[in-house]
Amino acid sequence: MKYFLRVLFGAILLGAAAAQAAEPIKIGFSMELTGPFAVVGKTGLLAFKIWEDEVNAEGGLLGRPVKLVYYDDQSNPSLVPAIYTKLIDIDKVDLLVSSYGTNLVAPAMPVAISHNRLFFGLFALGANDNFHYPNYFSMLPFGPEPVKTFAEGWFDLAAAQNPKPKTVAIVATDAEFQHKAAESARGHAKAKGIDIVYDRAYPPTTVDFTPIVRAVQAAQPDLVYISSYPSDTVGILRSVGELGLDTRMLGGGLAGLQAAAIKMQLGEAANGIVNVDLWEPVPTMQFPGVMDFIKKYQAKAPAEGVDLLGYFLPPFAYSELQILGDAITATKSLEDGKLAEYMHSHPFHTIEGDIAFGPDGEWTEARPIWVQYHGIKGHDVEQFRGPKTIAILAPAQYKTGDMIYPYTEARK
Repeated sequence: MKYFLRVLFGAILLGAAAAQAAEPIKIGFSMELTGPFAVVGKTGLLAFKIWEDEVNAEGGLLGRPVKLVYYDDQSNPSLVPAIYTKLIDIDKVDLLVSSYGTNLVAPAMPVAISHNRLFFGLFALGANDNFHYPNYFSMLPFGPEPVKTFAEGWFDLAAAQNPKPKTVAIVATDAEFQHKAAESARGHAKAKGIDIVYDRAYPPTTVDFTPIVRAVQAAQPDLVYISSYPSDTVGILRSVGELGLDTRMLGGGLAGLQAAAIKMQLGEAANGIVNVDLWEPVPTMQFPGVMDFIKKYQAKAPAEGVDLLGYFLPPFAYSELQILGDAITATKSLEDGKLAEYMHSHPFHTIEGDIAFGPDGEWTEARPIWVQYHGIKGHDVEQFRGPKTIAILAPAQYKTGDMIYPYTEARK
């Protein structure tokens, strides 16, 4: 009888251990599945799901499957704190990542900090500048001074033109990310000796951009630097196309223009724009594994109803979870502090190249690109699949073409 009880008790313990080992590692986040950012946010979710499927097919992490736990934040920053509180207190997630963009990352930061949790921001510009939180990491290639770097390449290109531009208009959405982008533009305009003749922020609820375009035209700037929501990008450039805008260079921080879905909406209205970008499928940026990922993404995109190409956010979203997975495997731990210590002290090999993090969790090396759109005809996606309608102007190691200047010539 005693032997039987010992066997039974041992079996119960083994069963409990097996059940515990099989409990998933839960990664929690909000994501823009509806609202103005959904056109980009949903592409990040698909990238996360591809990583989840691959990891689970290989046996998971630490002998456990991984599970994504997420909620739609509706592109609304006010909903974010409650979502992250629920993820921590109710869902008991093991790790936290973010939805897309500064405006949705910023309101999650205080929640993560108050619970002393590791937090990974996805495309958040300078989200840790005021906190200096040691457990924060950023998936955004603007280097250790991201706000300073953001507009730097655009103004370097402008200053290299002949004749050198003397004035600039700055237009931005009245929101966190766009304010920081405008701040970067002001700093570089001043450094280049370019006078700011128009500097306005417009409400995020704006739908008619005609008055803004007319006001900019009245200022007669040589340059027009715009930082906008994805939905605003379409409205602004359509207004420019309808009204005309006599300026030498237009673009800067137009969010969403990097996505095929936005390019398809705009068609020829995107021609001539000089804008920040992060990755294009040119030979110099085909890091190990990235094209295999793009192939998987594009195979799933039509059924998911998301951006058909996935060149903007998805490779970075996938890389983010690659890094978390590698850190978990290396430390054999889910403890936030241990993971953060490891991530600060080790480089990572990802499909977006080698990445290392500095004290504030930003990349130690900046690697954005600046591009110009040209030769777009109609709205067919195939013209955006390769680099034939986009020229990388800078930096030199990724350059594929020269700027067409001024903007009126580039529009032709």
